[in-house]
Parts: sequence; structure tokens; C-alpha cells
Amino acid sequence: MTSRAALALAGLLTAGGVAHFAVPGFFDAIVPAPPLPGTPRFWTHASGVAELGVAAAVAAPRTRPLGALAAVALFVAVFPANVKMALDWSDRSAAEQAIAWGRLPLQVPLVLWALKVRRDAR
Repeated sequence: MTSRAALALAGLLTAGGVAHFAVPGFFDAIVPAPPLPGTPRFWTHASGVAELGVAAAVAAPRTRPLGALAAVALFVAVFPANVKMALDWSDRSAAEQAIAWGRLPLQVPLVLWALKVRRDAR
């Protein structure tokens, strides 16, 4: 079970990382602008690379504890982008607004999942 949870987390992170390169415009639009220097595309690609690196660390048993801790940090770090998305989507349909706001509490189980993977890997 431990390996399955870790590999599933690695798969989720891999899919997210690949998405940053496959559909970068979506991610560019949710990059919080004022506090971050550089272009949104830079941050889209940087966060995609980070997700892929964290995925690799979580997938490998030797680096899994550190990778899972990095996943926690990543999930916390991207929270402001999810808040920006929810605020920016206030003019969208009710369904799209529900998706945007619904993503915010989903960060909690993602963090707990990564912490469990870390705990199980130690």
C-alpha cells in the first residue's frame, strides 16, 4: 500500500508537471504577478520542472521521504495561484466558479497525502 500511495502521488505530480508544458496558457493566467519577478511563462515552466523533479523524488524509494516533504512545500507554494484563479474566475459560470473555489480545500488532502507518504517511507 505504501508504494501505491507514493507512486500515485508521483503520477499526479508528473501529470501536473507535464500539463505546465502542454497547456502553459492556463497556468500563465494564474501566476500571481506583483510579488513574482519575471514573466508568467517563466514561472509556469519553473513550477512544471519543480513538479516533475518532486515526482521523480517521490517515485524513488531512496529519495521518497525528502521528495514527499518537497511535495508538501510545493502544494503550499502553489496555493496563492489557486486563490488567484478563484478570484479571477468570478465572472465565469457557476460551475467554473465552483471548480475554482473547490480546488482551494483540496490542497489540504494533498498535503496530508504527501505527509503520509513521507511518514510511510521513513
